[in-house]
Amino acid sequence: MSVRSSIRAGCALVALAVAGLSQAAYAQSSDTQDIAADDASQIIVTGTRRTDRTVAESTVPVDVIGSEALTNQGATETNRLLNNLVPSFNFPQPSLTDGTDSLRPATLRGLAPDQVLVLVNGKRRHMSSLLNLNGSIGRGSAAVDMNTIPPLAIDRIEVLRDGASSQYGSDAIAGVINIRLRSSEGGRAQATYGRYITTLDGVDQVASVSPTVTTSANELPVITYTGEDRTRRDGDTYTLASNFGLPVGDAGFLNLTVEYKDRDPTNRSGPDIRRQYSGLGDPRETTFDRYSHRFGDGESEDLNLFANAGLDLGNAIEFYAFGSYGNREGNGAGFYRRSLDSRNADFANGGRPFYPDGFLPLINSSIEDIAAFAGIRGESGAWSLDLSAGYGTNRLDYRITNTFNTSLGGNVSPTEFEAGGLRSGQTSVNFDARRDLALGLGDTSFAMGAEWRNENYRIVPGEVGSYVAGPFFFSNGAPPGAQVFPGFSPTTAVDESRNSVAVYAEIDNDFTDTLNVQVAGRFERFSDFGSTLNGKVAARFEPVEGIALRGSASTGFRAPGMAQQFFSTTSTNNVGGQLIEIGTFPVGSPIAVALGAQPLEPEESVNLGAGVVFTMVPRLNVTVDYYNIKIDDRIVLTENLQGADVVALLRAAGVAGSSARFFINGIDTRTEGLDVVANYRVPDVLGGSLSLTAGFNVNDTTITDRREFSGFTANRLFARQESLRLTDGQPSNKLNLGMTYDRDPFGFTLNANRFGSVLIPDGVTTATVNGAASSDANPQIRNDINVAPGDAPGDFELTPKWVLDLELRYNIVEAVQLAVGANNLLDEYPDRLPFGTVDGVNYGLNNAFLPYSSLSPFGFSGRFVYGRIAVEF
Repeated sequence: MSVRSSIRAGCALVALAVAGLSQAAYAQSSDTQDIAADDASQIIVTGTRRTDRTVAESTVPVDVIGSEALTNQGATETNRLLNNLVPSFNFPQPSLTDGTDSLRPATLRGLAPDQVLVLVNGKRRHMSSLLNLNGSIGRGSAAVDMNTIPPLAIDRIEVLRDGASSQYGSDAIAGVINIRLRSSEGGRAQATYGRYITTLDGVDQVASVSPTVTTSANELPVITYTGEDRTRRDGDTYTLASNFGLPVGDAGFLNLTVEYKDRDPTNRSGPDIRRQYSGLGDPRETTFDRYSHRFGDGESEDLNLFANAGLDLGNAIEFYAFGSYGNREGNGAGFYRRSLDSRNADFANGGRPFYPDGFLPLINSSIEDIAAFAGIRGESGAWSLDLSAGYGTNRLDYRITNTFNTSLGGNVSPTEFEAGGLRSGQTSVNFDARRDLALGLGDTSFAMGAEWRNENYRIVPGEVGSYVAGPFFFSNGAPPGAQVFPGFSPTTAVDESRNSVAVYAEIDNDFTDTLNVQVAGRFERFSDFGSTLNGKVAARFEPVEGIALRGSASTGFRAPGMAQQFFSTTSTNNVGGQLIEIGTFPVGSPIAVALGAQPLEPEESVNLGAGVVFTMVPRLNVTVDYYNIKIDDRIVLTENLQGADVVALLRAAGVAGSSARFFINGIDTRTEGLDVVANYRVPDVLGGSLSLTAGFNVNDTTITDRREFSGFTANRLFARQESLRLTDGQPSNKLNLGMTYDRDPFGFTLNANRFGSVLIPDGVTTATVNGAASSDANPQIRNDINVAPGDAPGDFELTPKWVLDLELRYNIVEAVQLAVGANNLLDEYPDRLPFGTVDGVNYGLNNAFLPYSSLSPFGFSGRFVYGRIAVEF
């Protein structure tokens, strides 16, 4: 379906909700009771540097999410909250993706996680050190870890859904998320407890297993099932949080937030139906726990602290500062190594299993995140000035446990390793100036400023045993390094930095009461790739009071990420159902150069947008915005390149190796879509207040061009599976509906989210198509970029799903509130993935124990039930 057809169909879905809001609005329009600040009249600071611009008056779409919308939910992760509230925001929750299990990325408008800029109090937030590599949305990107920001620390979130590189610099291709911290006095303390109470849709419960009757490793034991789906009670989560604001003398404030969260792991694995032991009739086959994998949320313990402060120094000058500290101890699992797997062989003792019953290797991650900003702002003559400096850093250390280095042998290898880590840092200095101008052309606001930024990226080696190739690597071909995650070696260690300098100017003019035009430009120079110049023009015209037209056109860019240029490691990957070691190499390494790698250039974009704003009815705000984003030289991670041609190219260059992947400016894309957002506040319903919201997004991304290097075709460098993950791996549309009702002492919030279809491209190992030999048909189809989505035999579509969240609240006394609720109230799951041979396609057996796709836009954890007590003071 084309995006235009999807837009028409999607508008029909949201029409009833908007119509219902409109009818309620007209019914109440004569009531002038003020129940809350009108959403359309809220002053915004994102997308403009004027100080009097409201949401409704903005030339570009901006969503404002208040603190109540964040606290009246069971989720305590900022990304999950935004996934429920912003229709173009996507936050899948992958599993078995190494460090991504602990630091999960999110996207806006279907673009990459690093193509949206995150600000805190208007200042650029630093990136995480983690590079997402393995099988998740955002493969090949690094993102800001917004889950380090406690919801209680947030006063509001402004989501600018428009290209803004000319105003804010690199990364703002999809838009900007600006998190405004609380500065008020008083406070709130709350404790939340919840757990998953769920039944796994389509996952069988094992009753018994019969002994094996042959010595063949391919024999599947006969398993009898109970006929009922598996149930789980897990993921117990405790969250303690407090926010409080204090006066500092007569002219200052200090607002502090602390949050502690302890989450147990979840497991949504199905039974492993494969043979586990090599011996004939081994009795352990009948008693082995078939749910040996751990597929779901990892274990996590978080501590996050935030501070926001300000002090009036007199003479219209203010000192301000804010900062944060976060620590996360995470634990995720890899693939279970069976007793009979060669990776469990102890070659120092005749090749017998090192772990007699197999083992589940664990990836323990320790993440520390620190940021601090300080500045002075004030008035000098006609100018408003702001000078600030800040530093942010993110460090990630890996410890691999319940594992061993097969190449060393069981007599030498430890069972846990310090595997090294990643570091990223950002230092920035900003100067901003704004004033009103008297040009005789209406009200004119002029802003200008400059920024200096330094970015640093480091890889820290692990202990020797975590990466070394021991004697059995050479004699038996045993994989080197710690199982599941080989440590970083000294050869991959890097310590690289770059600087950038930018200047910008912006003019915003109200020619009349009905016409506003905004023009912005930014010049930026990077020490590693040179200069870029970007511009933007946006306008808003209101021919009739309450109905406005708006549009924008801009150019943008994203600088190559430091990790994309310098990351290097090897890791275990599941490719077509097989576990293989894959090397990721920086673009300047001899292996990458031999295969055609070139220095990375910035991504460049052209953003076009047009929309309509309806505010004719009091307290009703409806916006409809179309967007078209063209990105050239998009940076992607190549396929896992291996085979005879790869070996030949490497040998010809005098380099040893058999597989590699690296980053390239590999594709051009076009993303087209529509956002519809409506909200309405009803002042008096049965003695209480009612807020209604509706949001809809339809999104379509296509690859418009591909690159070729060193004789590799475009099909080989970025093949069908990764291409479709980029274009079709996120919801084709999304609908958010919300209702909040409060009548003291009671209140409730109901959110209903419909997630559109997602394509899981063919990744199976064999298929029979039109009588063709199974060994020949599928590999060609699986890699052929010309095969349309849905036409490959192993393509699988996740069908649209509704997910309902409900919270009920009761104020025991004025300052104490109890709440109970459920996220995913109806216990919805994504479609169960096929396994074995279905309709002539052999999907392999991994989906038997990995029953759901990590591309699911709402995860696959099931119903989460919680309770909360909160105290206001």
